[in-house]
Amino acid sequence: MPHPQPSERTQTSYEVRFDWGIEGLRSTAPGAGVIVIVDVLSPDHGRWVADASPFGVPVVAADLRNYSAAARWVLAHQQQLGRRANVAVIAAGERRGDGTLRPAVEDQLAAGALVGALAGLGIDACSPEAAVVAASFDAMRRAVGHLLTACVSARELAAVDRLDDVAIAAQLDVSDVVPVMRDGVFRAE
Repeated sequence: MPHPQPSERTQTSYEVRFDWGIEGLRSTAPGAGVIVIVDVLSPDHGRWVADASPFGVPVVAADLRNYSAAARWVLAHQQQLGRRANVAVIAAGERRGDGTLRPAVEDQLAAGALVGALAGLGIDACSPEAAVVAASFDAMRRAVGHLLTACVSARELAAVDRLDDVAIAAQLDVSDVVPVMRDGVFRAE
């Protein structure tokens, strides 16, 4: 059976889309009005600038600490446009030693929190992929702190004495700061 062409994998019929990494960005962002990069434990949002900029739409950074603020930013952007704008939610994930994507549980949970917050604001025509990550956050919300300290990324940080970063990253919905890409760099709004 032939592999689907990229245009067949874009989730274009959905208002809220979800995918992983650079490859997911390339297949999910075309036609989106906003791109949200979700990166919890390695917030190197700068690595996404070159890949997200060509789409010509706002790029927002979200995590567990600011997911409601990011959702409100998306709603305000839609209101400013005077129309709905599709949202591509891209979980950063991590890279294995061979360069392949390692989906990261912390980014999945944060993406799910964001998708749920968007749905709570009426931005809720979700792709199945987006619906699944939202359901995973809903189901695991009470265990997020434990999951973050036990996940692979946290164990890597613990090995270099950075477990405090994990505790900070696990704080749910405590920030109203939304990094938005302006002139090729993320700036807090």
